[in-house]
Amino acid sequence: MTFSVVVNVMPKAGISDPQGQTIERALPALGYTGVNGVRVGKRIMLEIEAATEDEARARATEMCERLLANSVIEAYEVAIGEARTEGAQA
Repeated sequence: MTFSVVVNVMPKAGISDPQGQTIERALPALGYTGVNGVRVGKRIMLEIEAATEDEARARATEMCERLLANSVIEAYEVAIGEARTEGAQA
């Protein structure tokens, strides 16, 4: 089966986020006041072929640990979407 996987990666709490800080400083100039705590991360979407949802999650988690996230400064979350069998239309 093929599983849709979404990985959200964000800076860990307490880690400086220069992009978030820049956006937060720019928003008032555009008329958006009262906005605080802006954090910028990344979203990675994958399709993983695996026998089970647990296997797909384990593979995605391993990818995060090895490549997709810097575990020293970033936290990640893996979400598994609907599975489809080979040959099925999405």
